[in-house]
Amino acid sequence: MNENAKKNVHPVDEMLPVPQLFAYGLQHVLAMYAGAVAVPIIVAQALKLSPEQMIHLINADLFTCGIATLIQTLGFWKVGARIPMIQGVTFASVTPMIIIGLDQGMTAIYGSIIVAGLFTFLIAPFFSKLIRFFPPVVTGTIITIIGITLLPVSVRWIGGGNPAAPDFASPMNLFLAFITLAIVIFVYRFCKGFISNIAVLIGLIGGTIIATLLGQANFSEVGKSEWVAFVTPFSFGFPTFDIMSIISMVIVMFVVMVETTGDSIAIGEIVGRPIGRKNLAKCLRADGLSTFIGGIFNSFPYTAFAQNVGLVAVTRVKSRFVVATSGIILVVLGLVPKMAAIVASIPNSVLGGAG
Repeated sequence: MNENAKKNVHPVDEMLPVPQLFAYGLQHVLAMYAGAVAVPIIVAQALKLSPEQMIHLINADLFTCGIATLIQTLGFWKVGARIPMIQGVTFASVTPMIIIGLDQGMTAIYGSIIVAGLFTFLIAPFFSKLIRFFPPVVTGTIITIIGITLLPVSVRWIGGGNPAAPDFASPMNLFLAFITLAIVIFVYRFCKGFISNIAVLIGLIGGTIIATLLGQANFSEVGKSEWVAFVTPFSFGFPTFDIMSIISMVIVMFVVMVETTGDSIAIGEIVGRPIGRKNLAKCLRADGLSTFIGGIFNSFPYTAFAQNVGLVAVTRVKSRFVVATSGIILVVLGLVPKMAAIVASIPNSVLGGAG
């Protein structure tokens, strides 16, 4: 591609060299990983599933996160906004899924998710007309709230993740969080170009190395994990369709659509590609399709992950192909449990410092 052609390519559509795609993409994955696996863990524990079933839920979630991200970033037909927006399971679905699971069983959860995903796909063009109620003052407020609402999550991670744990906010956890934060700030402030843009990734790697040297990182699960585990559809049984369960999940998807609207508008402002009604409809259709697929593969409803919106703003790397690479990495993590176990071994306090 000649120089003039490069200048005519919007930063969102810029194809970066493969090493940069991988580094930036991995950075996005590490930023969202803890949030991505939290929902299957919470649901599995609440429904008293076996450890094997919990592992299956985590693998299915990561795999479908990757599929959902690829749909949103690459797009096809009128599905996917083609912006750098990583997809993850929405926390709004946790309580309804637990209630449905305890009352109706796992198959009813996935039946309601499938119907709710299909409903979202069909209603997307009508819901997108509400974009006129999101003027710049609302968009600016949303971007601010995204940062503020993520602070409590990072604070919990800094303390170790579990406020009830005896070592929560211990000097060691606080030290690892501080040293990780210091690495991120130093690299971001004093380095330039590509190195500066992967400051968060460097901080996570550096913090994990220091935690390992201090005996605070546990990699025992890596040896126990399998190399390959295929995600099979309907592994909990063929879905059942309970009307009240479906209604509750449809309500969740209304919340998801509002959340996605705010996140997509925020990303549009950050990357210089404003989201109009048609693009918002494509974005919401992608949420619906991904949620539908999630129901098939024993996963969950999907929406944009706010922490990754912030990461796009911090790094100023606007290419959607970077986030598409994140999608590929997530699919691989879902199919290769051993790699997922390595990522899961990063201490929460290190994640908190980077967060």
